[in-house]
Amino acid sequence: MDSREQVVHLERFVGQRVLGQQQTIKYVILGLLANGHILLESLPGLAKTRTVKALAEHLDAQMSRIQFTPDLLPSDITGGEILQQVDGQNQIKFQPGPLFGNVILADEINRAPAKVQAALLEAMEERQITVAGQTHPMSQLFIVLATQNPIEQEGTYPLPEAQMDRFLMKLVMDYPHTDDEAQVLRMLRAEDQAEHQAKSAEQEVRLAQEVIFAARQEVNKVHVSEAIDRYLIDLINATRYPADYDTDLARWIHIGASPRGGISLDRVARAHAWLAGNDFVSPDDVRAVIHPVLRHRLLLTYDAVADGVNADQVLDRLLDKVAIPA
Repeated sequence: MDSREQVVHLERFVGQRVLGQQQTIKYVILGLLANGHILLESLPGLAKTRTVKALAEHLDAQMSRIQFTPDLLPSDITGGEILQQVDGQNQIKFQPGPLFGNVILADEINRAPAKVQAALLEAMEERQITVAGQTHPMSQLFIVLATQNPIEQEGTYPLPEAQMDRFLMKLVMDYPHTDDEAQVLRMLRAEDQAEHQAKSAEQEVRLAQEVIFAARQEVNKVHVSEAIDRYLIDLINATRYPADYDTDLARWIHIGASPRGGISLDRVARAHAWLAGNDFVSPDDVRAVIHPVLRHRLLLTYDAVADGVNADQVLDRLLDKVAIPA
């Protein structure tokens, strides 16, 4: 079984544990392949945490869960130096925090103030933590899957733009279909009944980290033509200079995507092509991932808010206005 087949099986296993969120699960797998971090947003109870747990259960990896609260301190997640006694002598040693894992569930990240949220910045971008002048590298497999409730919920803090930009994708989860929700009820009843029974051989399957690393190498080899590069750049530039494309876009977009947004779009489009079994990126791959990659990187104007226009609708208009390469 090659890397792609094993990753497809991983997606299927997670889909069996989280019903009605197939699109979200696919994007989470793409984030894993593209070596990026993901922000999951929805109202409470829509399986954000369950999605992350299901992914971790089928990976040969260490999962750390951090419950973000208003009284959390930066050192609570990064770790810090503590005084230890070794061979009768006092020594100051670094004690790693829960951030030093493979799959990091940052649960309700917007419940913590900005100082704690900023503690993630170095880890997410540079894959390291600096404490007292000493640098401590993260694991090779390191992905932050943060969850948040909508900002209008009481007791939340908006994430700063610098941190939002470090998330490869922002996924917005909605209510499941009626049929899927009925299956959820039956699945949870079955889980309660089988809680004390031995897991099946399929449930025990855990994907080795080496498979993920091999898959990432294959994703890096996916061909991107000059025409696709031009298309990517045109899409990003359309968010920065919207007046060149459409008057409504000019009214709606205040600040466009950063260069990191273009890099992320390229990485996720290549992962999407690879997962579909292709060795080249097509315009359809780019269009399939542009919403989760760019929706959190656009700062909209008051006119957009007044018109009831959200980021996804802006991106829909942008896709209509930017020419697709032949």
